[in-house]
Amino acid sequence: MDVVLFVVAAVGFFALIMVSIALHEIGHLVPAKLFDVKVTQYFTGFGPTLWSRWRGETEYGVKAVPLGGFVRMVGMFPPARDGQVRASSSGIFQSLADDARAAEHEHITPADEGRLFYQKPVWQKLIIMAGGPVMNLLLAFLILLGVTGLHGIVRPQLIVATVEECVVAAAEPPRTCTEADPRTPAATMGLRPGDTLVSFNGVTLQSWEQLSALIRANRDQPATVVVRRDGTELSLPPTPTVVTGVADEWNPSETVEAGFLGVSPVYQRVTGGPVTVLHDMADMTVRSVHAIARFPVNVYHTAADLVLGNERDPNGPISIVGASRTAGDIAVTDQLVTADKVSTWFLLLGSVNLFVALFNFVPLLPLDGGHIAGALWEGLRRVLARLRGRGDPGFVDTARLLPVAYVVGGFIAVSGVVLIIADLIDPIRLFG
Repeated sequence: MDVVLFVVAAVGFFALIMVSIALHEIGHLVPAKLFDVKVTQYFTGFGPTLWSRWRGETEYGVKAVPLGGFVRMVGMFPPARDGQVRASSSGIFQSLADDARAAEHEHITPADEGRLFYQKPVWQKLIIMAGGPVMNLLLAFLILLGVTGLHGIVRPQLIVATVEECVVAAAEPPRTCTEADPRTPAATMGLRPGDTLVSFNGVTLQSWEQLSALIRANRDQPATVVVRRDGTELSLPPTPTVVTGVADEWNPSETVEAGFLGVSPVYQRVTGGPVTVLHDMADMTVRSVHAIARFPVNVYHTAADLVLGNERDPNGPISIVGASRTAGDIAVTDQLVTADKVSTWFLLLGSVNLFVALFNFVPLLPLDGGHIAGALWEGLRRVLARLRGRGDPGFVDTARLLPVAYVVGGFIAVSGVVLIIADLIDPIRLFG
């Protein structure tokens, strides 16, 4: 029974991610149609065509490899400066650009004048190219809002659950305190389970995350903590926090030196509305941006660990296959009740959509962010030319960036293969 449930949950998650990708492409398709850009194809998947149908000038269909999708808009690359489709240069980079223009020219007819993507105003280009990732942002918001509003999210509260007796570095395994171990600042100042934390060094506390940041930054300086105990506010004796090894906020697999107090919070399920979800998405965005910045290094370490047989980093990147396996694990774990399984499953779906959106905003071709960056640069050049009293500098030739697109696209493809293999051979497990 568990095997069947695992497969259904994993396949269902994968299917919904593919639906998300299809909706991402609709985010490009709809504004392109509204702005009268010639669109010749809308497909989900890659490789051989399984099914397709023409509606007007656009072919809609499904391809065999369900790992993405695309919308083909005619006129993505402008002509060369001399107005020709193919320039005379024989340089390899120029040849790539010329070949791309020539391939596009095959689909352009005189009737398409004014309907080519590069001919559209900058603001229309921005809307068309941002439409895909914005669709994923909207999906993430709606999914997270549904979970937060209907079921709630388990969050740390400013209520002390436990007070650690001794200072033990994060790198050390859990153990019993000995007389030789230094007492934690929390134990020294007299914090007790059940205390509600009111302020830290005069700063009124609003959340556990805020308190954690204040403690880390305090390092080994004196700390004055005010708590509410039995309905009365008490100022505990000032006690220095200590510097010790704690998990890095942005990369939990690494240990950094920071201030340490020695308390853990009570966790409670809390519901919320749109403002709460936007706050959560902002926090997830910051963490995702850090993850994207470290993505090449983390993929390298994943590949190295796979080859050398090392234990895989549980906080490392995963592929869509790994995310689907995690969705299956959520469905069959005995560590969650059914309602929590459903909410966690959808939280994963929402977080994947948010990551897809942010990844596509990276300002490099062939990602959407590369085209957005090109449109922004085109608009900026025209503004600067007007301010200087110069003529229109013309369209930005994004075809010249195709070598970058091939490198980035190749890296994404290789990374996908590495992560899929790792997720099949040595998957990351949320539940032990």
